[in-house]
Amino acid sequence: MPRILSFSLKAALSVTLLYFAVAGIDPTALGERLQSLKFGWMLVTVVLAFFQLFLLAARWRKIAGACGAQLPLRRAFRLSLIAAFFNQVLPSTVGGDGMRIWLFARDGTGWAKATHSVLLDRFVGVLALAIMVIACLPWTLVLIKDPIGRATLLVIGAGSIGGAAVFLALGYLRWGWLQQWSAVRHLMQMSQTARQFLFSIRIGVPVLAFSLVIHALTAAVASCAALAVDATFGFVQAIQLIPPVMLIATIPISVAGWGVREKSLVTAFAYAGLSTTDGLLVSVLLGVTILMVGIVGGIVWLIAPDRSNGDRAMPNAD
Repeated sequence: MPRILSFSLKAALSVTLLYFAVAGIDPTALGERLQSLKFGWMLVTVVLAFFQLFLLAARWRKIAGACGAQLPLRRAFRLSLIAAFFNQVLPSTVGGDGMRIWLFARDGTGWAKATHSVLLDRFVGVLALAIMVIACLPWTLVLIKDPIGRATLLVIGAGSIGGAAVFLALGYLRWGWLQQWSAVRHLMQMSQTARQFLFSIRIGVPVLAFSLVIHALTAAVASCAALAVDATFGFVQAIQLIPPVMLIATIPISVAGWGVREKSLVTAFAYAGLSTTDGLLVSVLLGVTILMVGIVGGIVWLIAPDRSNGDRAMPNAD
């Protein structure tokens, strides 16, 4: 019952935000733009999205190694594809992370190492997004004149960096009584692991490089989606506006990020003085691209041995 209620609330929020994103936009003009959709550019967005997923798998493999777990790149890519599917069908943007943990742990990795690797992978992704938001602020603040929009950007970027700093500092605590709680103990262990590999040239540099390229590819997908509907939205503008929108969309309060992403990008376009119709079109096509990758992940899940081996012994809860 609580799961049904949670899904219902998130679905209701997605529908509500989609309604407000569409409100005020001429449906006739929207339909005409979609009728002239350039499928060649949409194919480019899908290819870029798969390449992005490959880099995500490569980053996860590096982080898993730092957590003491062996993860072949091919296996990492397949599990990432399956996770992309469950990100679409489960009522949050992090449902795929749960599947990655479960499938990786089933391989004999163990719950702790699997969970640490996936959560730290998510942490690094969010940290890199926040870094991009902060790094682009001098140019983004020129693009966005609205004081509310500027304040929102500052809060999003600085808040995310501050949260990351608090997490990294957690491992320095030496209060023994904190170790009594399992969740806090694991957080402290993850904090220590994150510091070790982030400040390591051998692991930290490629992990951060992968992350920045991954987020730049999201901007590239958005700009190609804009070309598919003749929207006035180039790669430079995408680098400035897409990272804060994706940072907001990582909050698991809707179904697969739908609604949150659309409303956020429409608002960002309005703050930047761009067409809100273009903002909605780009956001929807970005979501459709992610959905298409998820469909392929669903096919992989249906034909992969992961699905048929559900009766395998579960790993020890180390």
